[in-house]
Amino acid sequence: MKVAVVGATGLVGTKMLQVLAERNFPVTELIPVASERSVGKEVSFKGKNYKVVSMTDAIAAKPAVAIFSAGGGTSLEWAPKFAEAGITVIDNSSAWRMDPTKPLVVPEINADILTAADKIIANPNCSTIQMVVALNPLHKKYGIKRIVVSTYQSVTGTGVKAVEQLHGERAKQVKGSTDEYPMAYKYPIDLNVIPQIDVFLENGYTKEEMKMVNETQKIMRDYTIRVTSTTVRIPVMGGHSEAVNVEFEKDFDLAELRSLLAMAPGVIVVDDPSAQQYPMPMDAHEKDEVFVGRIRRDESQPNTLNMWVVSDNLRKGAATNAVQIAEYLMGKGLV
Repeated sequence: MKVAVVGATGLVGTKMLQVLAERNFPVTELIPVASERSVGKEVSFKGKNYKVVSMTDAIAAKPAVAIFSAGGGTSLEWAPKFAEAGITVIDNSSAWRMDPTKPLVVPEINADILTAADKIIANPNCSTIQMVVALNPLHKKYGIKRIVVSTYQSVTGTGVKAVEQLHGERAKQVKGSTDEYPMAYKYPIDLNVIPQIDVFLENGYTKEEMKMVNETQKIMRDYTIRVTSTTVRIPVMGGHSEAVNVEFEKDFDLAELRSLLAMAPGVIVVDDPSAQQYPMPMDAHEKDEVFVGRIRRDESQPNTLNMWVVSDNLRKGAATNAVQIAEYLMGKGLV
């Protein structure tokens, strides 16, 4: 299959190429695409170098699938042009997620909504993906009423500039380095936490927080689920972590609930307090699964659970989920 990766030179685009190779996606021809300033540069895929091409040249090459990770503005401008040419777009930005005419897909949950007519498919927000993968089997059994989630998100979610800021601040703090480094955030991130991801909205929440609210309802096909979120950037690499408090319609047996999670596709339970075993970003790094631990009742009210959810935000939170969508489309003969 001929595949274009739009934004191939970026942090997520590079991860897309890695995941396509690791999962042995049947790429017969790779078309790496980036901004005009990157045209002519080379990217490596399965031991071979490919030259980056322009958007126009990529459309002319007629790939079956184009995986976008180049920002919302680029997606709004170019995804429709790819779609008009008959190319199926899987878009990693927020541009199309809440468009009622565009499917928002996590394959473990709602890939069944996809049809051959869907030419622009939205990949959800990284923090939303890992939470709903863990919650979906529980919703089916017990019925979710309300979710309270607080996130602890890796700097990789911001991009290369944020990674460089963290490394620069660490080098200055630990080694006394005087090298300059970029500032992706208004404040230092090393030895700090920043309770803001994306811009603030009129209701006092950030865009990231409202993404978790709105996307969860759309993916799980249940707009009665109430969600409230606080999203926080922390000085870690490797993945996002979430403290999730879930109120169910029905009561649950903890042993049964653990079993449901253990059997859920894409979920690994790591939960042994006696051995101090629980998911951490350093353990989720470069893995595709969603890790769940600290599973316990909320003793302050009935039918309520606390759990801790961790996943690599560049993989399941972005690249892997997009490639899984492409795998589903191919497997069903939709592309």
